[in-house]
Amino acid sequence: MASNKNKERDSMDERYGRYLRYSSDMDSDIDATEFLQTAPLQGPESKPSGVFQPRPQRRLLQCRSCFTGRSTRCIIISLVVFALAWLVLGTGGFFAFQKYTQAPPDGLSPPWYPTPKGGTTKSWAESYRKASAMVSKMTLPEKVNITTGTGWMMGPAVGNTGPALNVGFPSLALQDGPLGIRFTDNATAFPAGVTVGATWNKELMYQWGNAHAIEARKKGIHAILGPCIGPLGRMPGGGRNWEGFGADPYLQGIAGAQSIRGMQDEGVMATIKHLVANEQEHFRQSFEWGLANAISSNVDDRTMHELYLWPFGDAVKAGVASVMCSYNQINNSYACGNSKLLNGLLRDEMGFQGFVMSDWLAQRGGVSSALAGLDMTMPGDGLFWANGKSLWGSELTRAVLNGSVPLDRLNDMVTRIVAAWYQMGQDDESKYDRKGPNFSSWTDKEKGVYAPGSPTEQEQRKVNDFVNVMGNHSTLARRIAAEGTVLLKNEGLLPIARDGSTPSSKAKEENAPLKIAIFGEDAGPGDGPNACDDRACNQGSLASGWGSGAVQFPYLVSPDDALTKAWDAKRVKVTTHLTNTPNFQKQPGILKEADICIVFANSDSGEGFVSWGDVKGDRNDLFLQKGGDDLIVKVAEGCHGGDGQVLVVVHAVGPVVMERWIDLPNVKAVLLANLPGQESGNALADVILGEVNPSGKLPWTIGKTLENYGEGGQIMYKPNGLVPQQDFNEGLNVDYRYFDKYNIDPRFEFGYGLSYTTFEFANLAVKEIKPKSRLPAPRPKDFAVPPKYDTKIPDAKEALFPAEIRKLSKYVYPYLDTVDDIVSDPYPYPDGYDVEQPLSGAGGDEGGNPDLWETYVEVSVDVKNTGSIGQVVPQLYLSYPGSNTIDFPVKVLRGFEKLPLQKGESKTVTFRLTRRDLSYWDVYEQNWAMVVEGKYKFSVGHSSRDLPISGTW
Repeated sequence: MASNKNKERDSMDERYGRYLRYSSDMDSDIDATEFLQTAPLQGPESKPSGVFQPRPQRRLLQCRSCFTGRSTRCIIISLVVFALAWLVLGTGGFFAFQKYTQAPPDGLSPPWYPTPKGGTTKSWAESYRKASAMVSKMTLPEKVNITTGTGWMMGPAVGNTGPALNVGFPSLALQDGPLGIRFTDNATAFPAGVTVGATWNKELMYQWGNAHAIEARKKGIHAILGPCIGPLGRMPGGGRNWEGFGADPYLQGIAGAQSIRGMQDEGVMATIKHLVANEQEHFRQSFEWGLANAISSNVDDRTMHELYLWPFGDAVKAGVASVMCSYNQINNSYACGNSKLLNGLLRDEMGFQGFVMSDWLAQRGGVSSALAGLDMTMPGDGLFWANGKSLWGSELTRAVLNGSVPLDRLNDMVTRIVAAWYQMGQDDESKYDRKGPNFSSWTDKEKGVYAPGSPTEQEQRKVNDFVNVMGNHSTLARRIAAEGTVLLKNEGLLPIARDGSTPSSKAKEENAPLKIAIFGEDAGPGDGPNACDDRACNQGSLASGWGSGAVQFPYLVSPDDALTKAWDAKRVKVTTHLTNTPNFQKQPGILKEADICIVFANSDSGEGFVSWGDVKGDRNDLFLQKGGDDLIVKVAEGCHGGDGQVLVVVHAVGPVVMERWIDLPNVKAVLLANLPGQESGNALADVILGEVNPSGKLPWTIGKTLENYGEGGQIMYKPNGLVPQQDFNEGLNVDYRYFDKYNIDPRFEFGYGLSYTTFEFANLAVKEIKPKSRLPAPRPKDFAVPPKYDTKIPDAKEALFPAEIRKLSKYVYPYLDTVDDIVSDPYPYPDGYDVEQPLSGAGGDEGGNPDLWETYVEVSVDVKNTGSIGQVVPQLYLSYPGSNTIDFPVKVLRGFEKLPLQKGESKTVTFRLTRRDLSYWDVYEQNWAMVVEGKYKFSVGHSSRDLPISGTW
């Protein structure tokens, strides 16, 4: 099993090797920074904001097709050409190659130094007081130990920090999410984030996070690497969209915040990820795709605030303990070394009090990333997997001793981590016994070694206790999967009751039962849910995407099994054909004899470190995979001779194009079951049989073509330069906002979802709580003063490797073998390091200026159930007052609730809109601004395009 889990590392190393082999295909010696039309931070236009203003760029020469295609003949020719060129250029060629492997300078992202210190807010003050007392007693190696991972496979979890034994601080164990606990057994495989988002149920969002944390704590995990709110879903084919909650910042923000509260109420640190604009898998990471540098997401200031950073603001307001910075670059500065992002936006504007950790190998610099605001590096290895050559560890110790990294900065890094530990109550040994995880991520056997990533011989020990932590969480998983199922079409077919009756037909007699035929590989168990490492294949019923967000399934209830058992066998005869290529010519009866045909199809994707066939993380298109569209058409054409009723069930990671079959006359019903987790079949049966009234809503738009989503919705499959550049030119107009702006008719709009009952809205009322004012109240003073420490550089000898410790090869230690080479030369700090930054008026507390979270207007509406029992999801969309100078989206989601209603019952729903909800980011004021002229419009209804009632303010 350990070899399987090496796939992440091996795929990276293989791609790096290919990069070295193919580097001769590069067309010129143009420096990797010369794609900028102007000098960094300067340009032909001067903007008052000075932040995140991408400008027109001159692209690097395009990579040749043989380079991207990697054909054998081209590779051989390239190697010959490279060898000849090497002889001619000699060492000059080496230095030219060096240019390709160096990270670009902070292109269009301005400097923001130094890092604001934590411990300024009331909600964290006591935790910082405790942390300060502990950190003040730590040695330099102990401080470094806490900030640096011990290396890949150098401990029981996927991420492990070193302890500070002298003061009683333990090694922290960090484990993927966000669907459950990765690399362990006897734990629940919950529905994916996108399914949770599709419930539009705040209570379930909380319970999903809380149950996950209960299991993590019982396994000995301190921090869950989730929830995921980035990618946002700019591109519908993005490989990891399914880990998040939907393609809208408001929906992502609410779901993320609720999940965080659920996790942290159990005393487990939540890690919100990935910061930020990591919207596709292709080229996301250095060397993973054969290029030395990751893609740069070029995002303007307003779009960054209103779209991509918006849900992170909700997360910080919820008190999240940790933020994970992403692999990609933002405006040509790596996220984990982007001082404007980590220091300016996250800490100064949002008031983040926790710690920033890197994604695994997302750190691309040592001193530079510490100065830019990174607090913890994961997994501890440096630029490449499992080599033990950390950019921190002993190098951070050396950097502090020689004055490169101010001790003041290291103290803040450590204090933030320790304060988060106290904030979660993890010093309570009744919850955390200091023994660490009771399982190993690297073997299923009872015994193993502590650090299997090290070749050093180690003593065998018990590493797996096989603790069952699932409890009754299957009930919650089933409920989420059912409520996250979206009914897209229903023309009298659903529900199909246990006796076979439907809304349009009565139950049949026992001597002539209703015949239901189930088709499609996606309906069945296949080779089991864990047949492929990290779930990286599409076989059997799809219940999860693949990658680090996937988990080991304890079981999977397949749809065919649950449905076959659900109906009364005396009145309903079920046959199953669990293939996408049934032989209808040889067996025409399997279609012709069926009264109702249920056909299953799916679409899968995942994380870019592993592929399935030609799907390399991101989907290649939005069609159903493995011939799913063909199967649906054939079943519809032949079911009961062509006049049978057809139900289509789709499991998918995101939107799928349905145009080939959605309007076929006998396709009577369509269910989108998303990614339902282990209780897949049971949840689906609950909906189909009417035990649960469908109440799921689309968390994104289903277009008629991929092109409907615009240029910004297209994956970049081939690099447009040695440092791929992706300009987010669509700005705020992503998903339904793009469809609205350009008046494009979707197949099914954002927020859409049918029910077995009907609801109506009436009596919308708007109540002003506070009057409009352009800018929020002045930034308040900090509640508390950050801890202060002695900044004198300690005696270098305390960093020497202790003689009593047995070294493990490749294990990352904070110690030095010698201190004789420590030299304190003046360090070339980054440009702008000594410039005092003005505090943002948008800041002042967790989540930003407290006034942003004050309610300014209430919108109430009456909702009545005009049919049978069910749950309604009133949605509120805001339209800004008209403006000749500011471009606003047509409408934006700013409220939703979910509530059960009995037949004929009415309830009043009240939406409370905050100043933040009503504001836009003013790039001139560098603050959230409200429109004081004209009227806001509030529209309420069932979806983004079904809004029957509105009011103004």
